Amino acid sequence: MLRNAVQPWHLIVLLVVCLLVFGSKKLPDMARSLGRSMRILKSETRALRGEEPHEGS
Repeated sequence: MLRNAVQPWHLIVLLVVCLLVFGSKKLPDMARSLGRSMRILKSETRALRGEEPHEGS
């Protein structure tokens, strides 16, 4: 039922809607803050597991 649920044109429509809602100037800032949040989340989960961070991270 959900096979091939996300088609390439779905992503294009989503990108156009995001551009219309947020504007082209705010999208890079939002992507940058999302990347920072993902890095923080990744490091926190690594710390909870007791793993040492990799030298490249």
